[in-house]
Amino acid sequence: MKQGASNRKVNEQAREVIASILLFDISDPRLHLVTITGCEVSYDRSVCNVYYTCEPDRYPAVEAAFEGAKGAIRSLMAKKLSWRVAPELRFMRDGSVDAAETVGKYIAQEKARQTIAEETIGEGEEF
Repeated sequence: MKQGASNRKVNEQAREVIASILLFDISDPRLHLVTITGCEVSYDRSVCNVYYTCEPDRYPAVEAAFEGAKGAIRSLMAKKLSWRVAPELRFMRDGSVDAAETVGKYIAQEKARQTIAEETIGEGEEF
């Protein structure tokens, strides 16, 4: 979907407000160190998909915490924004961070393999 400048601004505004709410207003320890990576607000601002990431072993607890805090976050968001409606919040895990870590791990493994291969070739040439 093509995004205009105003839509990007709305998405970023929603992301900043939700991140601020998590940092200062929500006291659930399960939501500590959760990063909001992005938001997608519908054109009519009735729905907001919120993408988050955290440590992989905490995903189930964080998902449950978001489900429980969804109403409070929505209420606080409505107070902080001057939008006509408070959007329904849908929290979704952002898999791109996990994918980037996996790619980084494979690159490091390949680099180590190449280093070992170069060392063994170099040793063979000295004889």
